Amino acid sequence: MERPADAAQLFEAARAGDRVALARAITLLESSRVADRRLADELMRMALPYADHALRLGITGIPGVGKSTLIDALGRAAIKDGRRVAVLATDPSSARSNGSILGDKTRMELLSRSEHAFIRPTASGGHLGGVARRTRETAMLCAAVGFDLIMIETVGVGQSELEVDDMADLNLVLMIPGAGDELQGIKRGIMESADVVVLTKADGPTSAEHIGTRNGLKNSIAFLAPRDSGRLPDVLLTDALTGTGVQELWKHVIALHQNDLATGYFERRRQDQNVRWMHNAIREGLLESLLSAPAITQALAQLETDVRNGSRGPFEAASAVLELLRKGV
Repeated sequence: MERPADAAQLFEAARAGDRVALARAITLLESSRVADRRLADELMRMALPYADHALRLGITGIPGVGKSTLIDALGRAAIKDGRRVAVLATDPSSARSNGSILGDKTRMELLSRSEHAFIRPTASGGHLGGVARRTRETAMLCAAVGFDLIMIETVGVGQSELEVDDMADLNLVLMIPGAGDELQGIKRGIMESADVVVLTKADGPTSAEHIGTRNGLKNSIAFLAPRDSGRLPDVLLTDALTGTGVQELWKHVIALHQNDLATGYFERRRQDQNVRWMHNAIREGLLESLLSAPAITQALAQLETDVRNGSRGPFEAASAVLELLRKGV
């Protein structure tokens, strides 16, 4: 891809509705090339003043629960309500080949045809927490160029998908019957990040099973500590293929968002997220600086050999690297 020399020109083109420019800007954000980081930082500085208005909605749940299909239906409901929708879908990367299928967009066929929607699949690249390394920045950029609903779909690997809670305003946790008993409903982790629990694929002969599961979850959720908003999540039933419950879910999301705006919780949550984002950026920058220092790079090569042959333990080797850092090497 040809690298733009002017980040401002690329940003203004994206704000004017140029989807190719937006895609190129996101690619810059995701790039690990040193030459691209300067342009990416410029893009973020330009995006920041325009990025606060959009509702960021996290969508998480186990593989096969129907995240992409529900996003397709929920996104179309939002567009009918006058919204412009950006979907950031994270696809798992192979631990062996680092490749990804990036097939989520095929399950959003109707939404992808809309001129009011933008769908960006991204490989996780081994990043933990259920999202990609630059999902937060990409969400800000999409908001800055005019999308007012940003849906962030996580990989879907289970209880550890908590990073989306640090970048979304509201989180939907999707579940299906048979995924666990009532004890599963009160396990710490992903359930504590839920603003709404959505039981999917709830139409047809499975409806009775869904109702039983909903009642069991409601009983279990009563034992969870409330979110910082003071709420416990409601449990809603949907079927994205038939449209059952989708409009009700959208109205519920908007009601929660409006309440958070009115009480000031929305602003407080964004402020806390920005502080955590700063700390994450510091940690990431420190690690990059550490691993790029010539003396550290040279020491690591020998320490890795020592750990492999057993002459040093992993913690002893790590302490040796940190000692070099403390000495200012």
